[in-house]
Amino acid sequence: MTRPRTALVCLADTPWYHIVSRCVRRAFLCGKDHYTGRCFEHRRGWIVDRIGQLSAVFAIDVAAYAVMSNHFHLVVRVDAERATNWSRDEVLRRWTQLFDGPPAVRDFLAARSDTPTAVTLHVIDRLVEKYRSRLTDLSWFMRVLNESIARQANAEDDVTGRFWEGRFKSQALLDEQAILSAMAYVDLNPIRAQMADTPERSEFTSVAERIAEVARAPSAGSPTTVRPSVSPSSPESAADASDSADMPHGETRPASLPKQPLMPFDATARLSAAIPFAFDDYLEVIETAGRCVRPDKRGAIPRQTPRLLERLGIAPDQFITCATSLMRQFGSAVGAPRNLTQLCAARQVKYLRGMAAAKEMFQRKAA
Repeated sequence: MTRPRTALVCLADTPWYHIVSRCVRRAFLCGKDHYTGRCFEHRRGWIVDRIGQLSAVFAIDVAAYAVMSNHFHLVVRVDAERATNWSRDEVLRRWTQLFDGPPAVRDFLAARSDTPTAVTLHVIDRLVEKYRSRLTDLSWFMRVLNESIARQANAEDDVTGRFWEGRFKSQALLDEQAILSAMAYVDLNPIRAQMADTPERSEFTSVAERIAEVARAPSAGSPTTVRPSVSPSSPESAADASDSADMPHGETRPASLPKQPLMPFDATARLSAAIPFAFDDYLEVIETAGRCVRPDKRGAIPRQTPRLLERLGIAPDQFITCATSLMRQFGSAVGAPRNLTQLCAARQVKYLRGMAAAKEMFQRKAA
């Protein structure tokens, strides 16, 4: 039975989610359509750029992504605490980077009235809380992302109508094991689809982006370190009103927005807004799982178990299975058995798909 989005995306359960959005029928997001001979490879850059731009506006960090021919994957973390600390002006500036907003908001930001009335401030404050809530809402994040890509693609194809299959699919990631499994599943998508033979050659994936960054600046730009966020409230990044004048629904031009880097890795777990693993451990997991998924590719399957799998108590064989079929094995949530049981109680349901897979995969941890 279909469940409402509010029941599937609940920040009280977890701030981490795996998201999938797929094109309708034969629509091509990227890649080459062998039926028509048309190439849509350039569209991969559209979605990667837009993800980074929206992450810089929303309180949503991107840990992993993969852009495939007719769908894309994301692993994200919603940082509601960060949004709570934003000032009134910060919220309004962020929101008006995406939408023009009503005249009252534009006048307030332009400081056309040095002493706004109590009624004006009341109206502004109500809008601020509405916008603050939307800036931590995965549905709004995906709505802005998918609508902008759909408009670009339809304009290029000279067609109208639906471009995406429907609303996006989401899986709650309840623990570190689930986060690791989902990230590996996402980053290994091109390898499983025979689009690449190694992680560094998996174009338009987060793991390839991170590896390329390390190769460019091994001493300064390592993904294991925390990188400063782009502040959308800075004067340099404020969207020009003229850029949004002719955009549908008042949305700004994508090119006018800054981009947010991917989430950093932090094995010390001292930073809440970071992936709780070491980057070298993660690469070892990706390399091992990737070779197991495609044993006919270069190199032998490593004999040693990755350190991260041992530390989290994940059975290697079951991890490899999960890294190839995460969407089939689990339903709306991924996690250890005890966490799935707790979520069942919280959602007041008797069962969540994936309990058997969780018991097999995380059996040593549960023991």
